[in-house]
Amino acid sequence: MRIVSLLPSATEILYAVGAGHEVVGVTFECDEPARARRDATVVSTSSLPTGADGLPLAPAQIDAAVRERLAAGEDLYHLDRDALARLDADLVVTQDLCAVCAVDVSVVHDALAYLGCTARVLTTDPHTLAEVLDSIEQVGRASGHERAARDLSTGLRERLGALPGATAPDAARVAVLEWTDPPFAPGHWVPEMVQVAGGHSVLGAPGEKSVTTTWSDVAAARPDIVVVAPCGFDLTTSVGLTQELLAGPLGGLPDPQVWAVDANASYARPGPRLVDGAEALAAILDPARFGAPDPALARRCR
Repeated sequence: MRIVSLLPSATEILYAVGAGHEVVGVTFECDEPARARRDATVVSTSSLPTGADGLPLAPAQIDAAVRERLAAGEDLYHLDRDALARLDADLVVTQDLCAVCAVDVSVVHDALAYLGCTARVLTTDPHTLAEVLDSIEQVGRASGHERAARDLSTGLRERLGALPGATAPDAARVAVLEWTDPPFAPGHWVPEMVQVAGGHSVLGAPGEKSVTTTWSDVAAARPDIVVVAPCGFDLTTSVGLTQELLAGPLGGLPDPQVWAVDANASYARPGPRLVDGAEALAAILDPARFGAPDPALARRCR
């Protein structure tokens, strides 16, 4: 089978279930495993601008550019139709969850119809942890690796089952920030991750979209712990942004712990590593029970 993955989490899942050698096309963001972009053709790139020095834009600039393009009905990603045609895929895995996260499924269907391609299009749309694990099995069935996918999801469910799960009345109040300028309250599976880890998520709603919030609302939520998890950024970048926040709006909060995390790896992408993120949250909340969080995934900044 020849598979094109238009979603980083789908690429990760495909490799995890043993279908990596069948992946012939990926996106510019497919960096897990690292060999994915090396071994496959990149068929999707970002249409967002970069700074004058070639570096990524600041969060406020990215937010403004995204809003401007969405308001104008423009795509945030460029799909290379010629490359897609040359790959002659049997299966294309994409998403219908977030226009900011990957190529819109309607663009994929239009491209395949225009090219006369007959590839099957598998669309994933998970909003909760259970749906993420179900999507792993969905990808496994579509790619012919059903048993491996089932084994993977079972193991992930067992790891989640080892976490506190229910939130106690005196649980720590946790504010996760999915973006920093403007601040975004978390959505989809992230508030659920906090609950599974034993905390009380004071921003956002499980299964719903992430939404813009304000720093006054963050302060009014009275968090004991603030977790900075800017969508699409790794730990190093998250630490830098967290330090900026501590010198600004977070600096005035009455002394919560402040953590930066690898949002790209363990929070933003609906794949197996969300469980790593939940385990890291459990370690942040209860280090006496779970030990210190993996330093590759989380770093305390205050």
